[in-house]
Amino acid sequence: MNRLTLGKLDAYLERIRGVRVLVIGDLMLDLYLRGTTSRVSPEAPVPVVKVEEEWRALGGAANVASNITALGASAELVGPIGDDRAGEDLLAEVEKASIGRKGIVEIPGRPTTLKTRIMVGHHQVARFDNETDRALLPEEARPLLPILHEIGPLCDAIVISDYDKGALTPEIITTVLETAAEYGIPLVVDPKLTNFFSYRGATVTTPNLHELETALEDRVDYDDPPALERVRARLGVESLLVTLGGAGMALQMSSGDYLRIPAVARAVFDVSGAGDTVTAVLASALGAGIDMADAVVLANYAAAVEVGKVGVATVRPDELREITMAYTEKMAL
Repeated sequence: MNRLTLGKLDAYLERIRGVRVLVIGDLMLDLYLRGTTSRVSPEAPVPVVKVEEEWRALGGAANVASNITALGASAELVGPIGDDRAGEDLLAEVEKASIGRKGIVEIPGRPTTLKTRIMVGHHQVARFDNETDRALLPEEARPLLPILHEIGPLCDAIVISDYDKGALTPEIITTVLETAAEYGIPLVVDPKLTNFFSYRGATVTTPNLHELETALEDRVDYDDPPALERVRARLGVESLLVTLGGAGMALQMSSGDYLRIPAVARAVFDVSGAGDTVTAVLASALGAGIDMADAVVLANYAAAVEVGKVGVATVRPDELREITMAYTEKMAL
């Protein structure tokens, strides 16, 4: 159960191609400046980086949507941006990724979240963030609600991508939960601390271990199914998927079934965006009718591809085929 065959993968990818996913949450733009360094600044004990390359990538909920379209599915993105240059650049990247942008609402005076990373080779030497975590005011959140009512019922899966930047107000969360429940749509939630206990009724929530233990203010024994079942029941979700970095994943379902998935061995360059990839693949698979256990295994393979790249990145079907073949051959030795 913990492995994919190439035949099963191709069948799943074909089913995913027809899936439509609604992604709502905190939209971000990532700016990368990469160069070389050979000296320390005379002004402060920091390296002087000569920038040689610059690129932009979608982050947060927008990165989830980008991963969905990279798989061949379609994504509709809902969330706020600011009336600034970063917002314009984010919309341009959304267009490039063929993501539906009808649900992106511009809020005057609110900055678009922009994360700038300074890279030397594969290594990040600094990051600075331009953002606000102020919750949307009722009048700012209101334009998002009719969009959710219009697009949500037409989708095969819904994702809430919460980065604690204020996009997910109680009314928006309630609207998404009610829409998913009314139409029987799988709902995948990647939570953060502020709203951690607000997603009762979701199909699956995907915290990493640190996030889960911080929210619970307690240690979590992810290798103990009864203990993990108590956590799942407390959260009120159908399934709890705890991502464990290099230790893989642990899945606890309301049926009582437990699955411990080891990480697929791969060189790790950068873990940025790995959670977004897991969320995107999981939602796409569930929207295609793939069962939870196999959807999690597929997401585990995708995460192994993503962490082998520099910066926030997407995963393509051919890359999933490559890692599946390599891992199958390795296990046969």
